[in-house]
Amino acid sequence: MTHLSSRDILAQLVAFDTTSRNSNLPLIEYVETYLAGYGVQSRRVYDADGQKANLWATIGPADVPGVILSGHTDTVPVDGQDWASDPFTLDARDGRLYGRGACDMKGFLACVLAAVPDLVKRPLTRPVHLAFSYDEEVGCVGVIGLLEALQAEPLRPAFCIVGEPTLMTVTTGHKAKRSMQVTVRGRSCHSSLAPQGVNAVNYAARMIVRIEEIAKRLAQTGGRDPAYDVPYSTAHTGIVSGGTALNIVPDHCTFTCEFRVLPFEDADALVTEIRAYAKDELEPEMQRIAPEAGIEIDLYAQFPGLDTDPTAEIVPLAKRFAGSNAQGKVAFGTEGGRFHEMLGVPTVICGPGSIVQAHKPDEYIEATQLDACDTFLSRLADWATQD
Repeated sequence: MTHLSSRDILAQLVAFDTTSRNSNLPLIEYVETYLAGYGVQSRRVYDADGQKANLWATIGPADVPGVILSGHTDTVPVDGQDWASDPFTLDARDGRLYGRGACDMKGFLACVLAAVPDLVKRPLTRPVHLAFSYDEEVGCVGVIGLLEALQAEPLRPAFCIVGEPTLMTVTTGHKAKRSMQVTVRGRSCHSSLAPQGVNAVNYAARMIVRIEEIAKRLAQTGGRDPAYDVPYSTAHTGIVSGGTALNIVPDHCTFTCEFRVLPFEDADALVTEIRAYAKDELEPEMQRIAPEAGIEIDLYAQFPGLDTDPTAEIVPLAKRFAGSNAQGKVAFGTEGGRFHEMLGVPTVICGPGSIVQAHKPDEYIEATQLDACDTFLSRLADWATQD
């Protein structure tokens, strides 16, 4: 096969519209075919509908612990974004490569695939596993099926490297997340008779105020980790929808909110706190007027935090691969917490590009970042070849 550079492969990966609402199977088929061209077998772990799949492949000996190179194939939408070029055609301008997913995180996947020809020709003494997932952008949920399958394997990998964009800085921690949709059901009436109804918007507003009070408390008196850009846990309300007309007391309101919590703090306790506020304080008031009124809190997405011991073997190893002693933690979530929680595998985050560019119109990755990741993976291959 003709050897493709990481930039060549990135152009092909970006051309697949793997927005999370779409199937990722065309991209997975491309990767399978590419790997098969180098004699590497892979297997799929499907979602419940068979429309999406994780991909798992192993290069090297299967009877000793190795390293996982993990990345997600899905991207966020481009809807409503003003792009200067086609988001699904890689566009090179001034040393930058523009395209949806170029940074988050098809750049890493491209570098991993570009490293395959070198890996397969080496006499590896430690295996390199490839784990490509789906639905990371909607709560790190797709990789769960793959990890459940790996739990049944007799041998666990030794380490995991998740290639989210960190400017190739070795990252040992990220916050946990709890995402919720809150639905408030009230009773409608004419606004001139407002006291006879239950205003769902008002009660949603009180819930939102309580969440903001929690946010202030976390900022003022919660735990601290100065390694994070935001060194404390946070709370946030994102979308609110309710009401139909000014002269109608609204009987329905929904909003979404989240907690992003330091790994050593209890994210579930915060969810329990707002559930208790709704059940014990707000619902009794509402139901004195309208017994049918109530508040539902749907915890629709969640993932654990990551807090890898800096003395774990993978940390200095990854620094060696990166050629830098820099180390940090990030506020955004990754699948790293899932690998650690479900497999017990020491995990770091290290990948090309900057999270600042992710999810934006004209998302890009610096070409030099691909070069740096290529070098990282070459050094990893050297290590995997050593006795």
